[in-house]
Amino acid sequence: MVWMTAFHLVFDLNHAGLVKQDFYRDPFWTWQRVMIVSLFLFCAGFGQAVATQQGQSWARFWKRWALVAGCALLVSAGSWLMYPQTFIYFGILHGMALMLMVVRFTAHWGRWLWLLGALAIASKFIANYALYTWASGQFIAEMNAPTMNWLGWITQKPVTEDYAPLFPWLGVMWWGAAVGSWLLNRAGAGAGTSVGAALTRPLSKAGRGLAVLGRWSLSYYMLHQPVLIAGVMGLIWLKN
Repeated sequence: MVWMTAFHLVFDLNHAGLVKQDFYRDPFWTWQRVMIVSLFLFCAGFGQAVATQQGQSWARFWKRWALVAGCALLVSAGSWLMYPQTFIYFGILHGMALMLMVVRFTAHWGRWLWLLGALAIASKFIANYALYTWASGQFIAEMNAPTMNWLGWITQKPVTEDYAPLFPWLGVMWWGAAVGSWLLNRAGAGAGTSVGAALTRPLSKAGRGLAVLGRWSLSYYMLHQPVLIAGVMGLIWLKN
């Protein structure tokens, strides 16, 4: 959450013309986005493993899912007001809403999640090779269209402010669920007392502060950008 906030602060400063950075082509920024999204989805998968072990009801799951899906629609609406030509129509929350359903149904598959995750990630590169090698121009154009590129099997990244398709990102969430299941099973079976201690030990003061962000991650995600943008606008007003 802290990393994401710092990233978006510089992004907003760049959008306001206060700094000059290329967030769309500079590897320094594009790889940061990859790592931030990976952490988000890995933690979401881990969370599904915890929820499954604790017997989370379907009613509670769907309530949380509805919040994520509703926030995804708000992100689309807000980004359309700011970036009408490149608004977010399948960003991280849109992708997460779809992936959460898939992982919820498969979170109990144990070690198969490792293989599923690897296949999901590999499918991105396999599809890319197949499209370039065998597909017709018309089929490639259809896969690159907004109606289909939510899958991620594309040859050209869409022009949008945020994009998190099903593949390869579902693989990251599956791996998060796999790690969560493995750690929780080891702790529960008594095979790794150090694992259980690591998962249940009290947090430090700094850790407790960061844990609040984790408990309210969706709320923080939705609010941090409006606050940052307001702060940048205030900085511009003071500067002028």
